[in-house]
Amino acid sequence: MNYMNILVIGAGGVGIGLAASVGSQGADVSIYARGQTANAIRENGIKRTGLFTHYELENVPVYESYDEIAKNHFDYIFIASKTTANEDIAENLNLHKDILKDTTKIIIFQNGFGNDEPYLKYFTEKQVFSSRVITGFTRPERYISEVTVYTEPILLGSLQNENPECLQEIADLITESGINCEVTNEVDKYLWAKMLYNCTLNPLGAILDVTYGQLTENPYTLEVMDGIIDEIFEVINASPYETLWEKSDDYKDIFYSKLVPDTYNHYSSTHQDIKRKIPTEIDSLNGKVIQLGNEFNVDVSTNKLIYNLIKAIESTF
Repeated sequence: MNYMNILVIGAGGVGIGLAASVGSQGADVSIYARGQTANAIRENGIKRTGLFTHYELENVPVYESYDEIAKNHFDYIFIASKTTANEDIAENLNLHKDILKDTTKIIIFQNGFGNDEPYLKYFTEKQVFSSRVITGFTRPERYISEVTVYTEPILLGSLQNENPECLQEIADLITESGINCEVTNEVDKYLWAKMLYNCTLNPLGAILDVTYGQLTENPYTLEVMDGIIDEIFEVINASPYETLWEKSDDYKDIFYSKLVPDTYNHYSSTHQDIKRKIPTEIDSLNGKVIQLGNEFNVDVSTNKLIYNLIKAIESTF
């Protein structure tokens, strides 16, 4: 394995968790963070706790400005910020391309679909990759990531049909840290599986201030969720994309019998954002469904209603 320099942009639970994972296995990891989070990491280093092996890294370099970052240094950039920051991050990376090598690859570790698009404005398809993360990371302290849930491996791949084998060394590092990670040529299918889950539960649970499980106990919310799922399948069928199930009813079977019961007491990240009165990631979730619905002439009125309600709540912040 070659020695690697990795910059993690976004110091939430996912970012710190990934930084601790690859750093524990010998990668030289740096973090872009600001304010109190940057100070906490400087003072304490970073930790990964919870499920699997615990790691503690000291003296992790922290940057608060792109102008401070070492030049021609990084082999990989991990994007682990909120999706609302993507346009700004992509623009700043373009303005500071001298921190990248010619061979640098950007891997996006975020919710939603199409998050590679802002980066593809400035970087080639061979440089920009995506991931599917359903491992649960929380941040009990600004410098600590706690692994709370694990069901399936982290998946790395390309939405642009590029060969993902070049990411095997990253997958190996994460796997060696205790969290299984694999490369796949079908990351789009798995991202749409996650989109089905998140678009159906995240905004509706946030609007009604209830857990995922409570949404399945009300006939009115069941009808709304069925509508969201049906519309997403219509969008997928009209687009070049695919997912893991042929029909919406096949997905609903596993959604109601296993996926929701397994996370019955969970409150969504959208719910948490609204409680904190900060912008949500709705544009990368139901907003993306609406965009594709318009593009492929598919009726997505249920998704649009949910989207508008979240935007209405955001407008009061």
